[in-house]
Amino acid sequence: MVAAVRRGAPGSAEPRAPHMAAVAQHRYGGPEVLALEEVLAPAAGAGEVLIRVAAAAVSAGDVLVMRGEPRLVRLAFGVRRPKRPTIGRDVSGEVVAVGDGVTRFRVGEAVFAESDQGGWAELVAVPERFVAHRPGSVDAAHAAAVPVSGTTALQGLRLAGVRAGSRVLVNGASGGVGGFAVQLAVALGAHVTGVSRGAKAAHVHALGADRVIDYRTTDFTRQTAAYDVVFDLVGDRPLGAVRRTLAPGGTLLLASGRGGRVLGPMRRILAAGLISPFVPQRLRILTARRNGDDLAELARRIDSGEIRPVVDEVVPLERVADAVRRLEAGDVRGKLVLAIGRPASPRSAARSADGGTRP
Repeated sequence: MVAAVRRGAPGSAEPRAPHMAAVAQHRYGGPEVLALEEVLAPAAGAGEVLIRVAAAAVSAGDVLVMRGEPRLVRLAFGVRRPKRPTIGRDVSGEVVAVGDGVTRFRVGEAVFAESDQGGWAELVAVPERFVAHRPGSVDAAHAAAVPVSGTTALQGLRLAGVRAGSRVLVNGASGGVGGFAVQLAVALGAHVTGVSRGAKAAHVHALGADRVIDYRTTDFTRQTAAYDVVFDLVGDRPLGAVRRTLAPGGTLLLASGRGGRVLGPMRRILAAGLISPFVPQRLRILTARRNGDDLAELARRIDSGEIRPVVDEVVPLERVADAVRRLEAGDVRGKLVLAIGRPASPRSAARSADGGTRP
């Protein structure tokens, strides 16, 4: 780990500002743009909690920001290059400092949070309202798998009105959001069908799904079914075809998905918004938001045994590029998590980050 304070150069009377190790990128691209660097450490501002990160998840949204694709995301994250070199939203660790006005957290407490980027680093400062106490029944790695995926699933099922007896289909059931959506829907008393690769069917069944459809052999939109809710995390079927799988008055919930390099899923989402007033089904667009209260609810559900975070692999921080490649290959069940630790040196770690020999 990087020491909290680094001294200045030999012969200098000035102490060096606090630094830390962080994964940084200075241009958009694939895993090759990632490197482990020594950067200035953040401090806890007013209303913020400074977290020493023990684990951080690798999510599909992180990869989109890394690549700057669809190009539309660059309007928010930097047109020519990333505004913030360090990405990563899901973090779990320990409180090391609190800013003025923070009342719910104390130094030394175990927490997890959704950061506004900056999570693939040793330290991150997060507003108090987006932080929650870590579930006592899981370790830091499993807690890091929760924030983005768990809150997206929770908010989506809430928006769709899922309740006991609902017939729910989750398209993309084996991923981070999909896995939580299956478990939360089952906890609410719904009957769940998951769509995934056939090789992941056992995993999706273990999450609680009553039925699993292998999208490689079966088009779920051609099946005779009448779902109350279709939670579409993939966007690989025409809107009209998906709507036909819904019961009268059913809800199609759209969250992310595929699309072109410029607009990504936005064309499909905009089309859904335009036709929604004129069709018998409810078409809902999910825009998940950071929410500490939702994190606290997820923590309670985890500790009660209703849901469990699924971690496919815990990867050392210096192997972040390998983790991204695995995620993009599509063979991950649940989440990949980075263990935040200090390698031999930032220079050698940077070599491993783009696939070279690790120290």
